[in-house]
Amino acid sequence: MLYLDTAATTPVRREALEAAWPYLTGTFGNPSSHHTVGEAAARGLEDARRRVAAVLGARRSDIVFTASGTEAANLAIRGLALATPRGKHLVTAPTEHEAVLESISFLQRVHGFEVSFVDVGADGIVTPEALRAVLRADTTLVSLALANNEIGAIADIPALAAAAHETGALLHTDAVQAAGWVDLRDLGADALTISGHKLGAPKGIGVAAIRGRLPLEPLVHGGGQENGRRSGTENVAFAVALAVALELSEAERAQKVARIGPLRDAFLARVLTAREGVLLTGPPAAETGPDGRSARLPAHASFCVPGLSGESVLLDLEERGVVASSGSACAAGSDEPSHVLTALGISREVAQTAVRFTLGAEVSAAQLDAAALAVEEVLAAT
Repeated sequence: MLYLDTAATTPVRREALEAAWPYLTGTFGNPSSHHTVGEAAARGLEDARRRVAAVLGARRSDIVFTASGTEAANLAIRGLALATPRGKHLVTAPTEHEAVLESISFLQRVHGFEVSFVDVGADGIVTPEALRAVLRADTTLVSLALANNEIGAIADIPALAAAAHETGALLHTDAVQAAGWVDLRDLGADALTISGHKLGAPKGIGVAAIRGRLPLEPLVHGGGQENGRRSGTENVAFAVALAVALELSEAERAQKVARIGPLRDAFLARVLTAREGVLLTGPPAAETGPDGRSARLPAHASFCVPGLSGESVLLDLEERGVVASSGSACAAGSDEPSHVLTALGISREVAQTAVRFTLGAEVSAAQLDAAALAVEEVLAAT
């Protein structure tokens, strides 16, 4: 079975498991306990915090461990918006992940915030000019993803953060899909969130990096852990696992991007010619951003196949040993078309034909050749 759905989750790396194991066994203490067992766990937690901060280009005190990327996004968005008295206006894009959109919807419904949605191009990329068009003097927070989970579009977050800061607004970026594929340092964001299971750590651990002790209203109240930003006994073992997986992903990033990108391009070209009318969603592989790098994640290929059922294509592929997806795993089972694709101007009917392939770091040319052949067979037979 060839697994091409790493945007949904990744296998846990052996190194991450081995690093976590001591904190599930001998060093099992509560890091808030003031005795030798608890203090040993606390040292492990703080070492993980330091290591994560180094990869993110943040300070150790900026790092808040959470139970998921979704919780991290909620904490950053709701926590910053509610703790910042500057105004009640929020900005986001219609292509954001549900964790972002639902957090902003909550602030709108329960706390009376106004929301503006910035226009996205047909490639799913938000420009600084489009952002400036919706910013206001009372804008409190902008939330825009570094990389889109469905179409792989990479945003120019440094430029977007600079635009937000011109009006005094803060900027949060959801970097869950970008971690391990894009440099997360020097983005200029005030808050950045990641999820461990997208880069080789176990499910159940995330990080919110909140710049410089900005005021933050906690989501969870209790014992005041994480410097009062997120109460609850910390998951030391998984925090350590995340730190190790993140370090390894960063160390391997340049070589991985250089190897996977051309393989993805060859796979993408074969899918686009497998059937008349196949539509690439998101930026073309050749499109580059202001820094000259690709505007699409190097492991990401997503398509619509008008006239076919996306779910039927996926079932036929799985029968041939290839596992892919139709988009966000968080929206799996919904009869509604992808909100990301419809925001790009794709019709609801065509959006329901979506198929997404996301490649693992270890995928080989031979495996992708076999996957492309399976796609060609499925599209030719239907």
